[in-house]
Amino acid sequence: MSQTGNGLHLSGLSLRDLEYAVALDEARHFKRAADRCGVSQPGLSEQVRKLEAILGAPLFERGRSGVSLTVQGAALMPQMRRVVREARGLLEMSRAQAGALEGPLDLGVIPTLGPYYVPLVLAPLRQRFPALTLRLQEGRTGDLESLIRRGDLDAALVALPCAEGLAFEPLFFEPFRVLLPSGHRLLEGAAARPRAGRGASRQDPGAGDALPADALPADSLAGEDLLLLEEGHCLRAQSLSLCHVPSGSTARAATSLEMLRHMVAAGEGFCLFPVLATRGEDDMGGLVHVRDVREGENQAAGRIVGLVWRHTDPRAADFRQLAAFLRDTLPEPLRPPPGHEVSPPVVPVPRAPLAGRRSAGRKGPAPVPPVPAAQPAPS
Repeated sequence: MSQTGNGLHLSGLSLRDLEYAVALDEARHFKRAADRCGVSQPGLSEQVRKLEAILGAPLFERGRSGVSLTVQGAALMPQMRRVVREARGLLEMSRAQAGALEGPLDLGVIPTLGPYYVPLVLAPLRQRFPALTLRLQEGRTGDLESLIRRGDLDAALVALPCAEGLAFEPLFFEPFRVLLPSGHRLLEGAAARPRAGRGASRQDPGAGDALPADALPADSLAGEDLLLLEEGHCLRAQSLSLCHVPSGSTARAATSLEMLRHMVAAGEGFCLFPVLATRGEDDMGGLVHVRDVREGENQAAGRIVGLVWRHTDPRAADFRQLAAFLRDTLPEPLRPPPGHEVSPPVVPVPRAPLAGRRSAGRKGPAPVPPVPAAQPAPS
């Protein structure tokens, strides 16, 4: 039986019980805490009571509306968090010795990227890192960053810039496109160009391509009929900024890109989409039209996506290796981020030829917005 110098026994104290207590403090609800920990609600409740018995103090006050910390719990919780954090650090150090790109890697991804980007890179990832087991988790940027800080996620794919305290590597620049309903004012003066059907294509303003003549200037997108995602999605903030709409806008909002697409088809308004989310999708019987978006003379509007992790994580070198691989296997029409403009090999997406595709007017790569320098992280 293990004991400390003052005679206190540690054999009954479990790291798992401490983790349950920390999760309950954050969720303030037994069911939500149990779901996050992957256990049953009765099981979590029993383990928390066992921990309270071992510590000799009630940690939580139970009520119909949820739980809250007792005075004793509030005093003990910071130390419990430190113990759990240090235990996770021990595991990270051990994994760093073996190589982070072997075994399980908990990777978060934002919902406006995951369904469209991840399928294009899974095969090359598994071929390059056969011993790596990805455990994917979808979530909004703020939630993923919180999970990384707590050690519940190893890394995440998010739109930059990221929150303070996280290290990152930029991966690619993803242009935006605007989805418009038939008859919209922004289509006036130009021939309506329906989106290509599933499996077909349209001109992509990727690296080395000029934006098409009917690309819409960003300063023309301000309007009361701008449709947005719900609060918490980074694409919402990016849309408001690009369209010069105040952040407190009461614009109509949807829970997902697919719902936004249907709202556009119904004629409710227009919205911005990341380019990968516009590829190979149904034009809903010609009700949805797509245009590229430009800033300035011929600069594509878009976002920079990066890989982020805790700046104290000892696996920084491995995460940079993963980021370098993802930069070198860019699916079309993504572009290298600033500072990484060497033409990479691309992962082609099979597409049927599009009649009348433009072939003239190709120019050098359009400039992209700058991204902040990466925070230094320990190697």
